[in-house]
Amino acid sequence: MVEQTPGKVDMDKLVSLCKRRGYIFPSSEIYGGMGACYDYGPLGVELKNNVKKAWWKAVVQEREDMVGLDASILMHPQTWVASGHVEGFADPLVDCKQCKQRWRADHIKDGKCPACGGELTEARMFNLMFKTFVGPVEDEASVVYLRPETAQGIFVNFQNVQNTTRKKLPFGIAQMGKSFRNEITTGNFIFRMREFEQMEVEYFVKPGTDEQWFKHWVEERFNWYINLGIKRDNLKLRQHAKDELAHYARDCYDVEYLFPIGWSELEGIANRTDFDLKQHAKFSGKDLSYFDEDTKERFVPYVIEPSAGVDRSVLAFLADSYDEEKDKEGLRVILRLHYDLAPIKVAVLPLSRNEKLAPLSKEVYDSLRKCWMVQYDDAQSIGRRYRRQDEIGTPLCVTIDFQSLEDKMVTIRERDKMRQVRVPIESLKSTLGAKLNGEPLDVLPPGGKKWLGF
Repeated sequence: MVEQTPGKVDMDKLVSLCKRRGYIFPSSEIYGGMGACYDYGPLGVELKNNVKKAWWKAVVQEREDMVGLDASILMHPQTWVASGHVEGFADPLVDCKQCKQRWRADHIKDGKCPACGGELTEARMFNLMFKTFVGPVEDEASVVYLRPETAQGIFVNFQNVQNTTRKKLPFGIAQMGKSFRNEITTGNFIFRMREFEQMEVEYFVKPGTDEQWFKHWVEERFNWYINLGIKRDNLKLRQHAKDELAHYARDCYDVEYLFPIGWSELEGIANRTDFDLKQHAKFSGKDLSYFDEDTKERFVPYVIEPSAGVDRSVLAFLADSYDEEKDKEGLRVILRLHYDLAPIKVAVLPLSRNEKLAPLSKEVYDSLRKCWMVQYDDAQSIGRRYRRQDEIGTPLCVTIDFQSLEDKMVTIRERDKMRQVRVPIESLKSTLGAKLNGEPLDVLPPGGKKWLGF
């Protein structure tokens, strides 16, 4: 059981909601599960995709100095020799002599096994990369690794991307994708997993301009979380001390979030200098320098790297949006997700299962789902259905009642304040689009009117 942070949602409660509502399931659960591996359910995959879309929009689509890449998970093994992962990507490992569990030595506080208090072995280094083999023969010559990060795929493609896009410095390459680390100590739900997804940028700059671009990306990435609804008080920047910087890094900041387990890293922004391109040039024999047409200079670019975890971001958005409030029916659970992130944008709810309401309700549903992820729900009372949609974070519900059959109007109900308006069906789609883009609920189309909660 993890220690909970006062004022934050209980992690066990969040895990329960995620499984109950189809956000996240333990992987291979029918076989007893697979440690530190999770499956994203119907709602979870939508939330995860929305997080990635929001990131891609911010770092690629809206910037003229960025392009994208999707590099292979399996790379030439020399890649990881050049990057230092084969030699140095390791954690100190200790074993308990009594219960045989393994732990990271740097996570042990009192020299005893955290599980049973038993005596521990001497520490030894344990490489975190997963090994596999390419081809029919399993020998040292056919060893490859599942990538532990997406960054190296960008570095080895620097010249390909620069030549084909004709981008001038400064410019960046963005990539999202799976990475794999054979973590010794896992836990805390999707915070630390063996198979996870990253969102990384490698931003190439001229040496001497790296400090200003480093500050730019620190500010950009910090504000991205706030713009998507994370509470400012739950975020902070932490600069790495000199003795904790990676050997290649000139500077590094972590964006930290107040998770239910306490303050922990959400994203890192590092000034990696010219280490990576020089290493790959050395080991491959290829020239990875850049020629500046304006100044007629040739140099190896410095790199600014904002590196975020998709899964940690999902966890932060879920934890930060979770809310409970008492009402006349007991306890209302709400996920106050930013509209851009909500898995289901609109729920269509006929007032009842009366056969007279079904044709119009289905017509509205079929019309709206061409535009957004929409859910149709006619089970149980309307109040219970509202509560279900609140709990999964749906921003807007559309209710079709018997009056709708007469006046061709429907009710739009918002999640956060539970206010309701009536709008003509003919303007429903445009009205919902405006509300999902941030227009206040009380701005109404012709013929619309305020209904409840104002």
